[in-house]
Amino acid sequence: MKSIFTLWALATGLWAGAAFAQTGPVAADGKTLFAKNCAACHQADGRGIPGAFPALAGSALAIGAPAEATEVLLKGRGGMPDFSGSLDDADIAAVLSYVRASWGNRAAPVADAEVGALRTALQLPPASRNRFGNKH
Repeated sequence: MKSIFTLWALATGLWAGAAFAQTGPVAADGKTLFAKNCAACHQADGRGIPGAFPALAGSALAIGAPAEATEVLLKGRGGMPDFSGSLDDADIAAVLSYVRASWGNRAAPVADAEVGALRTALQLPPASRNRFGNKH
């Protein structure tokens, strides 16, 4: 009986160790990135704060051509900071895809290659992934 327990403990430990041995950062999903970077102003429900921060729910910008919304995230606009330094192309695509599919919005997802192409066209450097990379 002791040997069966030992084998079980060893197998469980190896499995748990393998789960924690992943290399590189795990990509965050759009909802998590939105909550961390956008919800303070645009609110978790996408309704924004009238007179201060625009709603994303039902927003023509949010559900329109992806390039326009992508450019806003890469360069900033008005009081909104740019996220080009702190979010990489996949992160920006994930946030935009989440916004485009949330709160009644029904628009196609954005591919990280689309974000990368626009970043290149705007001559912006790759994201540094520095938590102080954006200006807020």
